[in-house]
Amino acid sequence: MIERENRTIVHLDLDTFFVSVERLINSKLIGKPVIIGDTSDRGVVAACSYESRAFGVHSAMPMYLAKRLCSQAVFIRGDMDLYSKYSRLVTEIIADKAPVFEKASIDEHYLDITGMDKFFGSLKLFFKIISIYA
Repeated sequence: MIERENRTIVHLDLDTFFVSVERLINSKLIGKPVIIGDTSDRGVVAACSYESRAFGVHSAMPMYLAKRLCSQAVFIRGDMDLYSKYSRLVTEIIADKAPVFEKASIDEHYLDITGMDKFFGSLKLFFKIISIYA
């Protein structure tokens, strides 16, 4: 008979990751509507800030529509090399803190923290891991 223990899996999805990276590089973007993607009218929105979402902008939206909804936004073509660099930094931090994890995408990770409650408490460990983002 194989017994299966309950697993404690944490899903980390770094919301507005591209915007956050751009704001790390340029603090003047903080608090402003930011839209990232192919800035031609034929492009699509790859990411957008909460400030631009208030105008109805969302990921995968045609750029021409995003420009119409939020013309005052700062439009950025984006830099995948830069985002990949910061994604690797985040992954290194997670690897240092979590016993088992899987990187699902540039801004998404799954952490298996099963058994860590014996040492820290699973919820306490989770908050310790995400405190690096605060």
